Amino acid sequence: QLQASGGGLVEAGGSLRLSCAASGFNLQNVTVGWFRQTAGKERVGISCIRGDGSRDLFYSDFVKGRFNISKDNAKNALYLEMNNLKPEDTAVYYCVADADVTCRGMITIPYADYWGQGTQVTVSS
Repeated sequence: QLQASGGGLVEAGGSLRLSCAASGFNLQNVTVGWFRQTAGKERVGISCIRGDGSRDLFYSDFVKGRFNISKDNAKNALYLEMNNLKPEDTAVYYCVADADVTCRGMITIPYADYWGQGTQVTVSS
């Protein structure tokens, strides 16, 4: 099970940190990441990490330099630090996990077997 939290309302240029707590499986052994989705649109892959991220770490172009993904294996938790937020970042954000897909595949397809419930992020202009 994946449980995301940390969403909210923020002004453009502000920051938010999303958290995702995992239970029932170990995040250290799977590919984990974040998707987002707005009403009526397809899901979009944002970022992912596998292992310690030294070999498998990926960001979509539209968040590079603004978002940072990290993982705490001891807490079995995943994070997404979002900086310089823009109104177009407004969406429901989901943490996701998959044992078999590569990091690049998870974000570019996008695909993941396991989804947590989403957390709403709203960026006002």
